[in-house]
Order: sequence, then C-alpha cells, then structure tokens
Amino acid sequence: MCGRFTQHLSWEELQRLADLIGQPRNLQPRYNVAPTTMIEVIRPTPAGHELGQMRWGFAPSWWKKPLRELPATFNARAETIAEKPMFRSAFASRRCIIPASGFYEWTGAKGARSPHYFTAPDGRPLAFAGLCESCRDVESDAKIESATIIVGPANGWMRRFHDRMPVILNWRDANAWMSGEDPGTLLRAPPEEALQEWIVSPRVNRSGEADDDPALIAPSLTASDLIDRLGALSGEANHPSSKVVTP
Repeated sequence: MCGRFTQHLSWEELQRLADLIGQPRNLQPRYNVAPTTMIEVIRPTPAGHELGQMRWGFAPSWWKKPLRELPATFNARAETIAEKPMFRSAFASRRCIIPASGFYEWTGAKGARSPHYFTAPDGRPLAFAGLCESCRDVESDAKIESATIIVGPANGWMRRFHDRMPVILNWRDANAWMSGEDPGTLLRAPPEEALQEWIVSPRVNRSGEADDDPALIAPSLTASDLIDRLGALSGEANHPSSKVVTP
C-alpha cells in the first residue's frame, strides 16, 4: 500500500519529465502527505499534460453522500481496477500520474514499528500510476477533483519491507499510461534497482502541520539499529539496490 508520501518537487523538473503545459508555478514542498489532503497530479487534457491539485482519496462521479463517508480510496489495487465499480470508469478513461519524491512504509511489531523512506537512487521524482475523477460535494455543492494511487504486488527487493507497493512508471511511459490503448500492460512492479531506502524519524507517524518538514526524511539510525541492518543486509551486498544510509 502507500499511505504516506512526499512531494518536494519543482515545476521545471516535472515539465521536462512529463512535457507539462501551462504557467510555471512554485510548488509547496510536502514531506508528510496524508490521505484526504491536496496533492499535485498530472493528467492529460486536449491541449497536453496539465499539473493540478486534487484531493488524495478517490471520489467517483456517482458518489452522493458526504465525502467523509467514503471508504478508504487513497489506494486502488492494480489487480481489480478494471472491474471494481469504484474505479473501472476512471481506469478506462481518466488515468493520471502522481509525481512523488518518495514514500514511506513501516516494518516491525505493532506498537514498535519503524518508518522507512523510499526514493529513487538518482533523486529523480517517481511517477506513481493513478486514477482521477470529478464529483460534486453534496454538502457544499463544490466540484471536487480527486485521485488515487494504484498499488500492486511488491517486487523482490521491496518484499523485505512490505508485500505491496505503488505502481511506479517509467517516465517514458507517461503518455502511454495516461492516453494509450493498453494501460494494463504497464501495471507491473518496477525493476529491483528502482528504489533505495533508509529508516526515518517516527515523527512521520503524525500528520499535523508541525510534522511536515525536511527533517522527516533524514536518516534516523541508532548504533544498535545500524548493527541490526548491517547483519540483515550482509547477504545482499552485491544487490544493486542494497544501500545503507547512515546519519
């Protein structure tokens, strides 16, 4: 799954990667994006690829109840989006990309879970496959633009941390995903070397404004943590993505 991620991005970089149209703007850095908040989303338009803000938590066009009564729709399962009534219409015609700097996942026993941060080894933004939709808020009558991140089975490297992960596209496939005739072929796990990770502060468990700053993604390892990690990774020294980041 993907329940928290980061967006500290520049319009210029996204324009180069996704051939954006529109007026450049400064993008607010986000280091602890939580469901139901606003996120940056790239979607196709007749004029080209457009970057805009949407609610993270999918609301289908036919939803007639208050948004707070929606089930958890911040993720959509790759295996079922073509059939699920919640997502199938958007999968057919309203596919998008959620650009991300990285995302979080947790390991460990309940009550003592450690957050890990995942990002591209070269620092480039990740391209999460997503779906988007418009609906009318029954309480305010406002038009709501919303999106979800598609998740699928983890690749072998990621399974050490979780059995699910976002569907991460190659930026070269951006147009094929958003406007192509066979998007299902792109719903696959990324290559084993696509990500690096490190443990971060448990502050990321909170989601208030006071817990959304660059310190959240800084490596956070105690000496005992480092010894444990080195032992766990000792058999993977030759893996291209086996990287331990120390404070």
